[in-house]
Amino acid sequence: MARGVRKSPVEKLQDQLNEVRESIKQYENCLVTLKEKEKALNEQIELEEFKTIRGLLTEQGIGMEELKEMLESNVTAVEEQSA
Repeated sequence: MARGVRKSPVEKLQDQLNEVRESIKQYENCLVTLKEKEKALNEQIELEEFKTIRGLLTEQGIGMEELKEMLESNVTAVEEQSA
């Protein structure tokens, strides 16, 4: 029973190298997918935080413009204190 031609050491190493390269490609693709998922999760977290803040503003009867004015006046007060 002939099993075929034996591979030379160089051919065996080339096969191993090709397997390693293929594994690297798979991990790189996986990394890209994970980074996309990370970005999406961060965006969802940010959105949920904004929803929470918006809910608090609604409960307090404060509009976005009023919040902006409050923050701007607070920044001005802090700048004056540090000067």
